[in-house]
Amino acid sequence: MNFHSSRAGLPVLIAIATLMVGCGGVSEMTKDRVARSDTTVKQATQTLGNSEAGAVELQQARDHLDQAKRALDAKKEDEALRHARQAELSSELAVAKSQSASARRAADELQASIRTLREEAQRGSTSTATDMQ
Repeated sequence: MNFHSSRAGLPVLIAIATLMVGCGGVSEMTKDRVARSDTTVKQATQTLGNSEAGAVELQQARDHLDQAKRALDAKKEDEALRHARQAELSSELAVAKSQSASARRAADELQASIRTLREEAQRGSTSTATDMQ
């Protein structure tokens, strides 16, 4: 009876062993997330160019991406996911800061142009009033 019950348990044991080996890896979802984070960091790098605005956040994104890749290699799924998410968020923040700085510069330039136009308009109306007298 022992021989028969141990033979019947063999397929179950093989199935459990197979599942355990499969659990030791990292899911495709995590690998995809790290790859997507890599793309996001590269896009942010291109968007920022040499801009100082967002540079700190972009460096943080790169650091998190490196940590995500190391965690992926070490088969630490939760850690890889966490760093991949943080890399994406830091990249998005870097881009937002860069765009905000660009918009601020454009607004400042527009204000300066408006000020110049007003000054010229006042000079023009003063000289016209002087000419009429």
